Amino acid sequence: QVQLVESGGGLVQAGGSLRLSCTSPGRTFSMYNMAWFRQAPGKEREVVAGINSYRDSTRYGDSVKGRFTITRDNVKNTLYLHMINLKPEDTAVYYCAAGFPFSADPPPPEANYWGQGTQVTVSS
Repeated sequence: QVQLVESGGGLVQAGGSLRLSCTSPGRTFSMYNMAWFRQAPGKEREVVAGINSYRDSTRYGDSVKGRFTITRDNVKNTLYLHMINLKPEDTAVYYCAAGFPFSADPPPPEANYWGQGTQVTVSS
């Protein structure tokens, strides 16, 4: 079992930035491909960004390319999502996930373990 705890969500104006964090206690974090997903009310869950366990490859959803950056620190067991130039359409609950099928093309919105989610609201 992998526990994931997100933090860093909140309310921000359009054009602003936020950094989400996801920590995982235990010693298995570095073994997993990780990802951030999001789900807005009335919409399907979508892949925002993924990173492989070796930290040498990332991939992004088309709507966030150039604005979001996913990184991980395998010593601190922490996953990050740095978001800039936020738009109202980025408003959603953001979820951290472990065991993401990183190599699938396209990657499905699936994972083995999920955090509880953190709300990001972007006002216009």
